Amino acid sequence: MTLRRRTLFGAAGVSLLAAPAIGPARAQSDFPNRPLKMIVPYPPGGGTDGLGRITAQFLGEKLGQQIVIQNIGGASSTIGSDTVRRADPDGYTLLFNASLFVLGKTVVPSCPYDPQTDFRAIAQAGEAPLVLLANNNVPGNDYAAVMAAVKKEPKKYFFALSSGGSAGHIATLAFLKKTGLPLDTIMYKGTAPANTDLMSGAVQFFMDPWTALLPLATSGRAKGLFVTSKQRTSLAPNIPTTDEVGLKDFHLSSWYGIWAPKDTPDAVVNKLAGAMAEVSKDKGFVDKTTSLGIVPTARGPKEFAAFIKQEVETNTALLKDAGFKPE
Repeated sequence: MTLRRRTLFGAAGVSLLAAPAIGPARAQSDFPNRPLKMIVPYPPGGGTDGLGRITAQFLGEKLGQQIVIQNIGGASSTIGSDTVRRADPDGYTLLFNASLFVLGKTVVPSCPYDPQTDFRAIAQAGEAPLVLLANNNVPGNDYAAVMAAVKKEPKKYFFALSSGGSAGHIATLAFLKKTGLPLDTIMYKGTAPANTDLMSGAVQFFMDPWTALLPLATSGRAKGLFVTSKQRTSLAPNIPTTDEVGLKDFHLSSWYGIWAPKDTPDAVVNKLAGAMAEVSKDKGFVDKTTSLGIVPTARGPKEFAAFIKQEVETNTALLKDAGFKPE
């Protein structure tokens, strides 16, 4: 009996030693085989969080695994973003963030990472065009009439900015440069206080993503002068596009995307990007995002990275020309 037990033990030992280990390639081919985590670097309830949750739901369905949202806010989104940078590069920890993220130290001096080199761009999830609002006391009922009044006395009018480096800030600088209007800008800490001053008349103009501002125009509390989309939106069909008012090719937007740590393998990146391409065409996803004013997009890793590079170059130049100094 003793001899038999030793023989069986030895055979089992040989079998165990001969069994191949599950290496990185096998792990990548099986990806994902457990739930994923998507970090939104803002508190719950905001626009980025809302779109992140919708994206996580549909992306998880395409991947066959649950994606759990984790909100890690603070320090202008750098705390949550840096959590992803330091995570294992296995594809199980993802970042969902807005366009402001890619400007890094240009808008947040203490930013501990380079958004282009410390992360891998997976896919762009969607974009929110902007709307230009005017206080109701500004003369004129359309873009041409309002601009004619502004050109007569430009120092009477002020532009609100929701935050430094935001999509609205960038778009406002681009608009002022394109039109040559010498209007002064006032920086706020968020959309809400800027809206308050626009309503009171303390500032006369405000341009920001239409997801937050269209209700002011559709309710008559402000004048909607144009939207930066290529077509009018069904959410406010009476507001013309920039092309219609004479601002050709002025199609800026706030946009949102998914990133992973920089050393995430190509096979994992491609699996995630392929699933997001399917999500962008899913009718349920399109219906949900469109109802929020989000236009789904389908930029994959290479196209998204090239788009980010161009965005950073263009927007950094605009901020520099305007003398913007981050705080």
